[in-house]
Amino acid sequence: MATRKSWTRGVGPAATAGLSFATGTFLLLRGKGWRRLAHIEERERRAAEHERLALAAQRRNAALTEQHRLHFDLLCTAMGDASLAAVLDTYEGNVSPERQRQFLFANALYINALHAHRIGASSLHELYGHLRVMCQNPIFREYWDATRHHRASLDRSSDEAKVGRMVDQLTRELDSADTDEWWVVGEPPSE
Repeated sequence: MATRKSWTRGVGPAATAGLSFATGTFLLLRGKGWRRLAHIEERERRAAEHERLALAAQRRNAALTEQHRLHFDLLCTAMGDASLAAVLDTYEGNVSPERQRQFLFANALYINALHAHRIGASSLHELYGHLRVMCQNPIFREYWDATRHHRASLDRSSDEAKVGRMVDQLTRELDSADTDEWWVVGEPPSE
């Protein structure tokens, strides 16, 4: 019996060592697999979040475009019918029907440029360039001044309020510029 015990005693530590090695290897490989799986799951989660945000942006742009289309249709209707244009006459002072149609058209031009920026069709730099051109027209400038109180009611953090302040700054810079080269007046904002 003593011989058997000595043989099993020699196998016992070797078996324990082998079993420990195998268990360690298994756990190491299993841990790497879990990390790999966690990495894959994180990548899938990020892709799903990116897709969700892209769909939300598409829905927002579609809603903005539909609202813009409706706004433009209403402006066109008002420009073609003086009795309907009177509903939109919220200017300070008397504005002739002809001038009001011009103001409505100036609003349509401005809102079109703002919409293009909102949906990503033009950069802030490009919007600034369009607005700089619009500000060269005296009727647009008169419209902008006549609607100053409209913009005062906007939420200061809204896109329209920010662009409105940008146009206000641009008109001040154009008025104080001592050059006829209006296309170089003002510093386009950074994105």
